[in-house]
Amino acid sequence: MPEEVKMQDMVTLKTIAETLNTSNDLSLMLDTVVGKLLELTGLTAGWLFLIDERGEYTCVSDYNLPPALIRNDKEPMRSGTCWCINRFKDGRLQYAVNIINCKRLEDAVEFKWGDTQDITHHATVPLRSGERMLGLLNVAAPGKEVFSDSELALLQAVAYQIGSAMERMRLYRAEQRRAELYARLGDFGTALSLAVNECTEANASLPGTVAKLLGKHFDWPFAALIQQTNGTFNIKAMYADGEVWKDADAPLTLEGTRFMDRIVDHYRASMFSADEIVEIFSQSKLDRICNELTSGIGVPLLYHAPEEPGVLVIGTRVRSLDLIKADSEVLEALAEHIIASRESQKLADHRHELARLEERNRLARDLHDSVNQILFSLSLTARGAESMLSGTEPVHPAAEVLRDIQALSQEALKEMRALIMQLRPAGLEAGLLSALQEYGAKQGLQVAAERKGMRAIPRLIEEGLWRIGQEALNNIRKHAGVFSACILLEFSENEAKLTISDRGKGGAKRRKASSEGSLGLSIMRERAQSLGGRLELWSSSRKGTTVTAVIPLPFESQ
Repeated sequence: MPEEVKMQDMVTLKTIAETLNTSNDLSLMLDTVVGKLLELTGLTAGWLFLIDERGEYTCVSDYNLPPALIRNDKEPMRSGTCWCINRFKDGRLQYAVNIINCKRLEDAVEFKWGDTQDITHHATVPLRSGERMLGLLNVAAPGKEVFSDSELALLQAVAYQIGSAMERMRLYRAEQRRAELYARLGDFGTALSLAVNECTEANASLPGTVAKLLGKHFDWPFAALIQQTNGTFNIKAMYADGEVWKDADAPLTLEGTRFMDRIVDHYRASMFSADEIVEIFSQSKLDRICNELTSGIGVPLLYHAPEEPGVLVIGTRVRSLDLIKADSEVLEALAEHIIASRESQKLADHRHELARLEERNRLARDLHDSVNQILFSLSLTARGAESMLSGTEPVHPAAEVLRDIQALSQEALKEMRALIMQLRPAGLEAGLLSALQEYGAKQGLQVAAERKGMRAIPRLIEEGLWRIGQEALNNIRKHAGVFSACILLEFSENEAKLTISDRGKGGAKRRKASSEGSLGLSIMRERAQSLGGRLELWSSSRKGTTVTAVIPLPFESQ
């Protein structure tokens, strides 16, 4: 090789190296280096394909393409296939190839796309960094059909330089993306902690809050929180291009359920293709948005027992696998934040419940120490005064009034003790049925109780059933005209059913016995509905009345 050629090659390599170090912007760097390479080698046209792990290619840089290849917004460079791409995919293109007849240019001539500027051939050089294959560099010139060995060697050396620079930028972009996402994760975690304190019910409020904060703090165009309930996966909340869907509760397709099961069983983040995203959310009326996504990531939300698992799915328009991996890593950390927030919300709800119970206990003590004692004193005073007046001849007219006062105070005292019992449900430690039997006995009722099935139930549900049972027994004492009742507590896998029945006056007569009865029925129905259940009433003038409360139970882990 002549000395001047070697010197020119050294100058070319030095200039390319300096050019590659001028920017961390990949597109700008590639455009600059392709132009500089053509200038130094005397070639006129060049283009560069990046090819990802899935074999999909993108023309990321071009310089001085002939008019035939830039028609329709460079459509010939964005679609179709060619010899060099195919050889790259199947691993047969390892080094710079001397001359390749370009199929894209052949098609341009055949279909008369425009002027090819007499370019018919090009040299193709694979871009690599170590063993990692990145893409292709193509260069050409009008009428040039042969590249010398020295030209190919120079192009190969330049390709190695470009590949090394691309790898450096790839790592830089991935680390930059990871750092940016972790910074956003910190802001998200702070905002979520503040929002959790404002949520009144974790199950109802948290999914919508999380979806809203995901849209605010991250740049993912799509996010969905999915929860499994009784073996079925349902979308609880979604964020899509600036809009939040709360309480969506849309079921996934059978194929979508299989994807979610796979994520939960994998215990780690899993990636989706664009087609899989569309398939999973085909019933969510988000076809347009899903069709614009290029990939997705799903991460399991493995809550503590007895809750069933959930899945957080995000969709991206990013094609770089390295950036997707960075998102996947941060998404796993984000899932831990969501799980911790759910647990924090449950603890907060528990604290609020304990505070509420303590306040009711305080009120019960105050009523016992004040109003209850006053009523008791009033009853004793009336009895004493009535005894004094009854001993006179003739009997004083006020004696009858005092007897009425005594009876009323005794009734008020009985009602007050019942109210105190409702405020402070002592006896639940022995079980719901035992507590209701004891309460009924204090109301003068004989209560027969039966249980079918065994199941641990949350305190909130047990107390709700206790209140409903109390009200039902109160109604029996006041309006049924009988002194016995039957209670049946049944458990299935998904619900608890409490049935209180009597053989007293039913139907219209009983409903007319007191306006208080309708108020009691409304209270029982509201309590059942507040627990997500329902209240059923059946009444007959001959067979009595039956009240049934059906309350759904949370999933119980095995």
